[in-house]
Amino acid sequence: MSGQLTLRNRQRTRSVNRPFLRRIARALLTEHFHPQHFELCVHLVAAPEMARVNQTFLQHEGSTDVITFNHADPAQTELIHGEMFICLDDAVAQARQFRTTWQAELVRYLIHGILHLHGFDDLKATARTKMKKEESRLLRAVCREFDLAQLETRN
Repeated sequence: MSGQLTLRNRQRTRSVNRPFLRRIARALLTEHFHPQHFELCVHLVAAPEMARVNQTFLQHEGSTDVITFNHADPAQTELIHGEMFICLDDAVAQARQFRTTWQAELVRYLIHGILHLHGFDDLKATARTKMKKEESRLLRAVCREFDLAQLETRN
């Protein structure tokens, strides 16, 4: 398996340990999804940029947690090629709402985006339930392997 993983941080909401997040993303791709090849770019953004992306590409108002763009040919299921935008402001807000950490929310969004790139959909209730169950299973697996508190860097 070969792959390229790019991680861009364009937000200042939280100080993110990018090398550690890259390790988590690479482990997810190689140990849980097994594509023959992957090209993934992850953009960590703040709410204003996410709102612009959401409006420009999806014609939706406001910020959202994660937006994924699949650039792969749908017929080539063994490839993952795409990019995702993850909003740290939303991760912090939803972590408070669901009584978890922003780090766990960040990894949940990463998993959610990769699941979309792997063919999962959440438009219908039954598909959304199946996707959420897989998302939670993968998050538990990542939490067993990695200490998510290390995602926060201290300045």
